[in-house]
Amino acid sequence: MDGTGSTRRNFIGGAAAVAATAGTAALGGRAAATPRTGPAGAGRGRSAAGPSVAVLGGGVAGLTAAHELAERGFQVTVYEKKAPGGKARSMDVPGSARGGRKALPGEHGFRFFPGFYRNLPDTMRRIPFPGNPGGCHDNLVASTEVMLARTGHEDVRLPFRTVGKPPPLLTPDALRRALTGFLDAFGTIPLHETAYFVSRLLVWLTSCDARRTGAWERVPWWEFIRAAKMSPNYQRLLAIGITRNIVATKAEVASTKTVSTCIEAFLFNALGRGADGEPDRVLNAPTNEAWIDPWVAHLRSLGVTFEIGWAVRDLGIARGRITEAVVQDASGAKRSVTADHFVSAMPVEHARTTWNARVRAADPQLPRCDRLQTDWMTGIQFYLTEPTPVLHGHVNHIDSPWSLTSVGQAQYWSGRDFRADYGDGAAADCLSVDVSEWDKPGILYGKTAKQCTREEVAREVWAQMKASLNDTGRTVLSDAKIHSWFLDPAVEIGGPRPVNDEQLLIHPTGTWYNRPSARTAIPNLFLCGDYVATDIDLATMEGANAAARAAVNALLEETGSRAERCTITPLYRAPELEPVKAEDAIRYRLGLPNALDLG
Repeated sequence: MDGTGSTRRNFIGGAAAVAATAGTAALGGRAAATPRTGPAGAGRGRSAAGPSVAVLGGGVAGLTAAHELAERGFQVTVYEKKAPGGKARSMDVPGSARGGRKALPGEHGFRFFPGFYRNLPDTMRRIPFPGNPGGCHDNLVASTEVMLARTGHEDVRLPFRTVGKPPPLLTPDALRRALTGFLDAFGTIPLHETAYFVSRLLVWLTSCDARRTGAWERVPWWEFIRAAKMSPNYQRLLAIGITRNIVATKAEVASTKTVSTCIEAFLFNALGRGADGEPDRVLNAPTNEAWIDPWVAHLRSLGVTFEIGWAVRDLGIARGRITEAVVQDASGAKRSVTADHFVSAMPVEHARTTWNARVRAADPQLPRCDRLQTDWMTGIQFYLTEPTPVLHGHVNHIDSPWSLTSVGQAQYWSGRDFRADYGDGAAADCLSVDVSEWDKPGILYGKTAKQCTREEVAREVWAQMKASLNDTGRTVLSDAKIHSWFLDPAVEIGGPRPVNDEQLLIHPTGTWYNRPSARTAIPNLFLCGDYVATDIDLATMEGANAAARAAVNALLEETGSRAERCTITPLYRAPELEPVKAEDAIRYRLGLPNALDLG
């Protein structure tokens, strides 16, 4: 029940909820790369070195591009300012290692791998890992539940896995029943509001692609689901909660196309359609150990060279082609990088600073990227002296002013003894928290996160989590259990001009129209990153991976290569709904609403 001091909701049964570090390599030549001559893991052998490619950026997009190119015989050099992995990497907490243990594992923010990801898992299967037949993919483990933690209200705790007996045919009526079953588990939303929300999702599910892009991309999610007219629980749980969890942007401005695309993907995943695995998966060790370090080692074995500590500052262009990339090290020293082809794999806020006026003039889609918006979404880790698995899954602290989400990580690291393996032997767990709202006042200091010092951010985040988890007299989080904390060093706060060097693309209405394609009008420049247009329509590791595959395919086309093209697996489309979408396409061309759209 609602109300301050109410007891927490017990676990709700029923249907699933939808809701080695690379060092600086020597400058110069490299060994011949290994081409990909068949399906993943099959028929690979050495070949003569092919054309040279400079991959500018070493995050998920850059590493994916390097992987695909190296398998096809290209000479690849990756230029990365910080460390391979980008925002997806884990990092050592400085000075935390004692007694032969590894340093405590920090990170930009926790990550998870939904089962509807298909391209990134394919890459992970192709990264060898000792003892794993499926490579790094075998390091993915499933979460089983999710919780919307309320301050002064009942929590909503839900199973988060595929359903046991999904409907055999996904007709609109079957989907209506499935969605209603999912939402019944929330328990606190009026039935007529649940029915309305389901009806809006059915409008989306039966809308043709043209309507999705031409109409729903222009409509905020808040408006699409009529949140302003609904109850506070509807607004907090369905409008704001879902948006925060899957899109990391504000419900009032988020594109309906973006939010609904992800809800659809999670829905089909939960119903067992087109999925690589369970809806919520995490890694069974810190990210670099389970994924990034083995990936970099594998790329080196394929002949990829890494230049770490070099930031890209400019691109030179002459006669319609990129002639050089100007890179700069931490001391300010600059050098010119030449290659046959250039793949820009940096986040958009950094990539667009390298496109000078002449480069922008060569392709109109590049200036449009200035309209893409980024925002702060950064993580903090709390290391605890006792295991504290709040939930076997992610917690959305739904009423927290700073829009917190968290996950207890050590419970998934079955091959690790946290005390024995990390830190000084006193820390036993890592509670990783993402802070999505940096511009609203907190509950301790009345300041925004950007106005706080790093210490104040840590105290404020902890207080907000305690407010949502300890408000029934049960002590879930205890101050006495805090060993230490770590805030991403990309954040510089406490001064007059707060800076976050690793921001996240957000998705207000109209964003889709300004997202570029992987191929540019400059024949030897290609783009990849989570801002490049892919069908997932969300800034994710999967989007970065798919964009890199598209960039490599465009490069292969441009060079006339006979190498096998990268497979790009789209999001699942239910065949039962295609005839309904075809009818909607006719209605859309005639200016008529979707047949299920009652306003």
